[in-house]
Parts: sequence; C-alpha cells; structure tokens
Amino acid sequence: MNNAIDPAVDPITLEVVCESLIAVVREMRASIIRASYSPVIYEMDDFSCALFNARAEMVAQSNDHPGHVMPMPWSVRCAMEDFENDIHPGDIILLNDSYRGGTHLNDVTLLYPVFAGDRLVMLPAVRSHWADVGGATPGSYSGLSTNIYQEGLRMPPIKLYERGQPNKAVMRLIEANMRLPEDRKGDLNAMLGAVRAAEQRLNKLFGKYGLDTVLECLAINLDRSEARMRSRIRTLPAGTYVYEDYLEYYDEGRFDPVLMRLALTIAGDGVTADFAGSNPQVPGVVNSSLAVVGAGVFVALKSTLDPGGAVNQGAFRPITLKAPEASIVDVRADAPAGAHGEVRKRAVSVMLGCLAQVAPDLVSGDLCGTSFPNSMGGRDARRNRSYVYYEAPAGGNGGFAEADGSSVYVNVDFGNIRSIHNAESLETDMPIVVEKSELRVDSGGAGRMRGGLGLHREIRLAGEEAVYSVLSDRAVIPPYGVGGGASAAPVGVSIRANGQDVPLLTPGKATGVRLRRDAVFILQSAGGGGYGDPLEREASRVAADVSAGYVSEDCARSAYGVALDHEGRVAERGTSNLRAQLTGAIVRLPVVADEFSPYEGIKGRHRVLRMRSATAQRLGVLSNQLVELLGRHPAPLRAWIKIDEGAPADVFPLDAFGRQVLGVAAGDAVRLRGIETPIAPGERRRDPGAHEIGSRIRRPII
Repeated sequence: MNNAIDPAVDPITLEVVCESLIAVVREMRASIIRASYSPVIYEMDDFSCALFNARAEMVAQSNDHPGHVMPMPWSVRCAMEDFENDIHPGDIILLNDSYRGGTHLNDVTLLYPVFAGDRLVMLPAVRSHWADVGGATPGSYSGLSTNIYQEGLRMPPIKLYERGQPNKAVMRLIEANMRLPEDRKGDLNAMLGAVRAAEQRLNKLFGKYGLDTVLECLAINLDRSEARMRSRIRTLPAGTYVYEDYLEYYDEGRFDPVLMRLALTIAGDGVTADFAGSNPQVPGVVNSSLAVVGAGVFVALKSTLDPGGAVNQGAFRPITLKAPEASIVDVRADAPAGAHGEVRKRAVSVMLGCLAQVAPDLVSGDLCGTSFPNSMGGRDARRNRSYVYYEAPAGGNGGFAEADGSSVYVNVDFGNIRSIHNAESLETDMPIVVEKSELRVDSGGAGRMRGGLGLHREIRLAGEEAVYSVLSDRAVIPPYGVGGGASAAPVGVSIRANGQDVPLLTPGKATGVRLRRDAVFILQSAGGGGYGDPLEREASRVAADVSAGYVSEDCARSAYGVALDHEGRVAERGTSNLRAQLTGAIVRLPVVADEFSPYEGIKGRHRVLRMRSATAQRLGVLSNQLVELLGRHPAPLRAWIKIDEGAPADVFPLDAFGRQVLGVAAGDAVRLRGIETPIAPGERRRDPGAHEIGSRIRRPII
C-alpha cells in the first residue's frame, strides 16, 4: 500500500478523475431507470452499477445497493478466471450464479469489457433484480425450496456477445426459461445501454487525461481508501469478540433454526471475521456465499467506523473472511441460496453483537433483520397478459445512543433502494388493490431509545386467481435489543379469506400459496431492537409515543413502566410505583461453567439452556421457550429452555463461548428474559385448513 500521492498526479486531477468515474456510474443508473421494463427496477431501484479495473477491483460506485456492489467483485473475478486470455473487444458477459459471487438468481449481472487497443482496462458492470428468472413460482421466490434448481435459471459466466456478435442461442434459452420474456429482454437491453454509455464516457475521460493518468488515479484512490479504513480500525481495542444468532429453516414443516457464529478478531489495522462453527448448509433457502456474508461484515464495520468514506476495493482490503465450506455462510451445490438478503442481514446482526462489545456507543439495536421479499403472479384479464408482483416491505431500525430507530426505513445494507411501490403504480399495472399501509403499533423494541416501527400493509387480489410466495426471516426469532433494550416484534404474514385471518403454517416462508379473488395478504414487517433499559426512558416520551399511536397503553405499562391518566398524561406516582415493581421482579442467577455442547437440532443447530422445572417455574418460563440472557456485554445470548431435572439448581450452565458472548465468568449473575414466539424448535404448526401432500404441507386454494 502506498499512502503518498504520486507526484506525477496533482491533487486536483486526482479528485476530478475519481469524481468523474462516479459520475459515469450515476449516468449508468439514470439510463437504467429510464429504459428498464420492470417496476422493481425503475420504481424500487433494485439494481446497482459499478466500475472495475482489469484486476477485478471495484474502483467506483454511487448510490447503489450495498448487497449488490460488495459481492460483485467476486463475480467479476469468477468471470475473469473462466475466460482467462479469452476476453476480447465486443465481448459481453452475463451471469447470476449464486455460487460464483452472485446473490440470488434474480440478481443478474452484466459485464462489459472496455479496451484501449488490445489492452483490457475497465469493466463497467450492472447487477439488476429481474422480477422473474423461472423456477417453481412466479417471481422466483420460494421460501420452502430444497435445492437451487427450484429457484430459477442459473447462469455461470457466459458470453452474451462474442467479439460484437450476439449469441442468439443464449438469448433464446433465457427467454424460454423465464416468465414475462418481453420484460426480461427489455431489462437486459436497459443494462446493455447503460454499459455502452459508460464505455463512451470512459473513452472521453481517457482522451482528456490520458489512460495511464486515469489508471494511476484509480490506484491512488484505492490506496487512500484502504489507509482511511485501516486508520479507523486502529482506534478499536485489539482482541477477539464472539457472537451467535440464527436463521429460520423448516425441515419438512418442522421449525429447525440454523446457527451463525462469528469470531471477530481485531489486530492492528486489520480485522478477521471467522464464521467457524456456523451451521452446515441445509436443504433450505437460508444459505449463501461468502461474498454475501462478506457484504454484511463490511456494511456493519463501515457504517460503525466510517460511514462517510468512499466504498471501493481499497476499503475492503483490511477485512479477511474465513468460513467452513458447504456451510450456510459458504454454500456449495446444490443447496438453495435464495435468502441471500436474510443471510447478509444476519451477518450484520452477529457483527453488531461483536462490535457492541468493542464500541457500545457506536452501535444500535438489531435491525429488522430481513429483506422480507413477497412475490405473487397470475394473469391480468384487463391487459390480457401475465404479471409478477414483488415488494420487500421495510421494517424498523434499531435504537441507538442518540435517538430512536427509524421506522419503516430500509436498513443500511439496502442503500437507497425503495422497498414498496406506490399504490397508484401497483393498482394500474396489476389486478391488486392496496387496502392499507400504516405503522405497526408496538413493533419497535422497547428501550431508553426505542427501536423503529415496522409496516402493516394489506393487499387484496382483484384478479381471479394468483400464486403467492414469501421468503423472510425474523418471523420467529425477533431482532434483539442491546444494553438492556427489548426485542422488536417479528415478521407476521397471514391470508384473509372469508372473514378469517389465517397465519402461514411455516411463519415467514411459503411457496405457491394459491389465492382467489378478494383474498387479502397481510404483511407485517419486523421492528428494530431497543437500545438501553426501557425503564430509563423519559416517561414524557413514552406518553408522546402513546399519543402518536406508536406504543399502546398496555405496552407503556408492561415494557416501560409508565402509567397514564385518562387524558393520556403521565401519572407520576403510578409510574414510580410501577417501575419499582418491575425492577423488583427482575431475577438474576449465577453462571456455572459447563463445557458440554449446548447445541441441538435436526439439520440445524440451536442453543439450549438446561434447567430444572422448579427453576423454570421460578423464572416464569416454559420448556422449549426462547429466552435471552443479559450479562455485561450489551447484546444478549439467546437459547431455548430444556427442562432437565439433572441440571444444577438455580444457576445457568454456560459453555466458554456463551460466557464470552455475555462477558461473564463463572459465578457472575445474569438476568433471563423470556420471548414469545409462534413456534418452537421441532414443532410443526397445523391448522384445520391444512392437508398433507406427500411430505409437504399445502393449503387449499384460499
């Protein structure tokens, strides 16, 4: 790394060239929005553009989706490896392979090599969410897929154009395997127009400043971005910090959480994120590539330490990633990988858990923790064509030291993406009616600083019939609070038909639920975790939240210990008494060392906390209930209660990893707090409207 600016490049030229490259990316973005066919692109901005040098290093991006642009270098490297010494002027490469630096199969990447003579110098790239890439269900989202072939057409790096000539066979293959082929072709042409516009702008830049000068500016800019990031890392105390969290998987309908573990080592000016101990991959959607997990690591670190700095390959260099192969964080064939957003967000969660031990004043409560993608498809009789609906309703952000979390606002790993369409656009383009969109009361985690609220959205089918799928997480295990802050409300999805709201059999995940006219699907996004002890929140702020409709009076009493009079004002004496009662009811028990493996599961792994029935009764918890332990470190440790009369009485047995998460030693006292969930590990939800077909649970047409 060279920290000094090359004297051959003056500082003004350096800045002008670097900003010019960002301007090229912005022009690419504008071109995509003007020319694309899919609302998910031109309405929601679910696409990203970037520029790469010949070494597959990202040198420029703009207001793009962090979940796209950070894994993209992996895809570019894969393409360069596949076509080593076989990339020529006029070649255009297309790919979406989840195993090769891709995200999910809907995210299709186009690479356009730019040459100066015979020398490859730059690669403009676009990654766009295509509304459908084939697979089992419209929209290609399937919460219950068991292999990647059900998720759509998988494309390794292939040449769409070769030496300027289109590969018509590839085009026919793509169109034949995707719904709405006209739209897919239109989106592809928009991507082609953007990269060709980038080529023109780059050639003008090379002509104005000289190719060597431009490339030297890029190298200097990467080096200084690296130096800036390393300087921020040096402010953190050295050491290894650990945390664990879960993704939600269903094994033949039985809830089976899978474990993500992280050891974050800070040494000098670099960090190593080691995911050893994470769950082996499962035949469910909760797997993804190390590229995706790395995006979560980077987002959490960058937003905590240096939110204002440039995002390019230089800023990535101080981070080393490690993970076991064929695990949920480094997936291999042929496991599905459709929940890349959920895996990335869980990587953010475990990073926050580690960083909270290092810099508690700089982190927030857990984010809503899911991209919550919903898709539906059918036939629009009005327009005599098929349609695909897609939305990813935003949830809450975690509270932080200075303020409450933002409500119904995309998390930091989503960049500037919009998560829902405006109602007028949806109702014009598709046979659906947006019945309701409002803030979800009591969804933000209680805390001294409250977590942001989620969204309650109801959409009615106005067509004859459609097929609905959802692929979310945090529908069972809610986003956590920090520093004593409470968990947020989890995701909720139900279908209303014939006056009855029916929840999904597998909360948060469904494949191909068939709907009939006037069925309403009800989407409730998760909130953000609270920050700090809720009993320390100013009572007047709680009263204001109740008045605004953010918090109910019941929640004000039970979570914040605030009593209100009949006019909604704080009842001072009642509040003082109520908070004293809540404080007095807190029970803490000592920790004992127990190195017996605490994990159980079917294909997944989840932590269990062994205790006698008398201890559970004293603490007010039940067998198989989710609980969290609160120790010295800000983020909690979660586990499920296992009644074991052979367990020691009135203590919490914890292994070394668990004690390190909490920052406690044997003999230290910690607090336990119960969490309500819709389903427990090993359970399989049933209702009178369900029937089995083979080994899968299906619903009749609603």
